[in-house]
Amino acid sequence: MRLFSRLLFFLATAYFTAIFFNPQPVAGITLKEEEELSREFLEIVKKKFNIIDDPLITGYVSNIGKKILKSLPPQPFSYRFYVIKEDVYNAFATPAGHIFMHSGLIEALDSEEELAGILAHETAHVVCRHISQKIDRSKKVSLATLAGMAAGTFLGAAGVGGAAAKAVTIGSIAAGQSVMLAYSREDETQADDLALEYLERSGYSGRGLLTGLQKIRSKQWFGTKQIPNYLMTHPASEDRIARIGSKLDRRKAKKQPAIRDPYAFKLVRNRLLALYGDEEIALQRFKILAENHPEDAMAQYGYGLILARTGNRKEAVQRVKRALEKRAFDPYILADLGRIYFLDGRYPEAVEILESVLSIKPQYAEALYYLAKIKMEQGDYKQAEIRLEQLVASNPNYNNAYYSLGEAYGKQGKMGEAHYNLGVFFFNLGNPKKAKFHLQRASTSLDDSEKLSKIKRILNRIEKKSQQQTNKEQGQLRSK
Repeated sequence: MRLFSRLLFFLATAYFTAIFFNPQPVAGITLKEEEELSREFLEIVKKKFNIIDDPLITGYVSNIGKKILKSLPPQPFSYRFYVIKEDVYNAFATPAGHIFMHSGLIEALDSEEELAGILAHETAHVVCRHISQKIDRSKKVSLATLAGMAAGTFLGAAGVGGAAAKAVTIGSIAAGQSVMLAYSREDETQADDLALEYLERSGYSGRGLLTGLQKIRSKQWFGTKQIPNYLMTHPASEDRIARIGSKLDRRKAKKQPAIRDPYAFKLVRNRLLALYGDEEIALQRFKILAENHPEDAMAQYGYGLILARTGNRKEAVQRVKRALEKRAFDPYILADLGRIYFLDGRYPEAVEILESVLSIKPQYAEALYYLAKIKMEQGDYKQAEIRLEQLVASNPNYNNAYYSLGEAYGKQGKMGEAHYNLGVFFFNLGNPKKAKFHLQRASTSLDDSEKLSKIKRILNRIEKKSQQQTNKEQGQLRSK
């Protein structure tokens, strides 16, 4: 009986753990429909926003996300993490595991703990399938329309957020109706509770979720126009903050959280602001930081990046070198020095630096990319092709590489490969018209079965979307 009791206790514990960490919705769309909805949503994002294609920034965010996912049971979706170039406080998750952080929110955070807290919360919404549960398929609304409604909610079509957010189109569905897909207080409570568990199991304290939300809350001043988008779609902020704080005070962590070096977060945040933030703000901020803190490697690094961005490459080189005095073998700072040398036409120096980066960090995307760009400038298109093929094999999400690879093949007269890579580039960019043009031409001259299969899948998707748009327009005409 004692053995039986232990077995029963074990099975019950396993069952309730599985239910808690991998909740199952009682209704909503199917997993297959959820994946289709996420693809539709992603197309809207690509058309209306600039997704940052930077391996250092996206790689860092993705690695934190993957660390959190390791604490979960096996998931039915492949999760992807993105950073949108938009100076607003926002983050959101689509069904089927696409998680987006706006650059403005990352710049406002102060630590990896806070970033992990937001990512864990968004991951919990996906695990619980909160959006899919709200969708009643009996209404026979198309998934494309539902994606537009979700975009209206999470990207700010209702009138809040940045300029790009306001440009999101949700068709004939009124913006106010899209709020039906926003999270409820119950959703937020469940996502908060799960996020705290995920964070603890991933080696984070959970305090980052609390302080991250407090930072977002501090941006709410007076009037709805000043309310951060994140608070519009993630309600009950005051109650949530108080509840999370109380829960953290009561609970005892099962293990001490790891002590994290703040350097990686500072490197990514400074790069994000210097290369993708407002030029004038970044230039002023880093100038002051570099002058007031001459020994701070990150201040010198950020100032060097913004100087190079605004065309002052001579001084940019000096500032980045000063950063390297403190971080002599940092592959990321070295890669940026090589990139600045390339932009300044100093190819031999760029090659020397970039090759040294690969000796420290093999397959680093930025080093491979700019070495290939140098080969292109020197007319050695075959070597550029080799570098770029190596790059897309190890970093398939680095979209700019496909465009350069298309150029390298085109210069060699390999038009099938050229059109294929340009087609992939434009499809990933969210430009189906140009993607279709190049992929159709690639299909007539390629004999690579794997690439031909990918072309067929992409073209079928483009054709399906085109037919849906035609049907929608015809329906609107008939309704008039």
